[in-house]
Amino acid sequence: MSSPIILLLAVAIVSMIATQPGGDIPRSGLADRVSRLTRSTEWTRVSTISVQFRTFHPQGMVKIGDRFFVSSVEVHDREAATGVGHLFQFDVSGQLLADLTLGEGAMYHPGGIDYDGRYIWVPVAEYRPDSRSIVYRIDPKAMKAEEVLRFSDHLGAIVHDTDDHSLHAVSWGSRTFYSWPMAADGRVRSTDLRRAANPSHYVDYQDCKYSGRRTMVCTGVAEIRRSRDDAPFNLGGIELIDLRDHRPLHQVPLLQWANGIDLTHNPAWLEPTAGGVRGYFMPEDDRSTIYVLETKTTQF
Repeated sequence: MSSPIILLLAVAIVSMIATQPGGDIPRSGLADRVSRLTRSTEWTRVSTISVQFRTFHPQGMVKIGDRFFVSSVEVHDREAATGVGHLFQFDVSGQLLADLTLGEGAMYHPGGIDYDGRYIWVPVAEYRPDSRSIVYRIDPKAMKAEEVLRFSDHLGAIVHDTDDHSLHAVSWGSRTFYSWPMAADGRVRSTDLRRAANPSHYVDYQDCKYSGRRTMVCTGVAEIRRSRDDAPFNLGGIELIDLRDHRPLHQVPLLQWANGIDLTHNPAWLEPTAGGVRGYFMPEDDRSTIYVLETKTTQF
């Protein structure tokens, strides 16, 4: 008969592997890999995936095994505040498998999303700053959404800190951080809301993921203009953020573009590999392609 200690260890190992949707490297290693990226890091495009359906305006992405889940906003009339929020599920050939509608009334704009090993977390807001949001958690197997929280601001991305059992979100343009503790039964203690100004102005976050050890990785873009009338130059970037005080631990540009669009303009999914980082980037609207890039990280 196995000892209780061996049984507990086996359960812990199986649980850890089960929560690593990107492969056999624990996602807790992502923060370490990202902290080694530099401006001179060389990325190699290893493959592309042509998405075989209209994607509208993609916002957030997670990869679970061989399935992608992408949040997207379909705008009917922005002035009239009408549209549809989507969570698409598709396979590695780009074929649509499911389309879950999210939102309510004027709240139809999904944001950046996270996966905690059990649920996908999605904020859906009005398509304007200083508005309202609903936060959902979604069972990716059943594609069934459960409302968790309503909040009186636009939440542009959300992550679940599975170590501290808390939720962390960013506002429109990621100028403000919000965080809520979670009870043992998974309920959010909304009365214990904490907020903090974002001290970083490097990029506005488009998509964020929990990366273990009380950190999150966010990808996004800065629009740089020489004057108000000039067309913007879009610079993509990656930030590693300490969720204890919401300060940046590491910031690095991603000097990669596709058809003139920075790769972190829309959703991104990063995962650790044995030697570095693999990234899945989906920068284009409507007729999208996922660009898969890999890099070896610098050793310090």
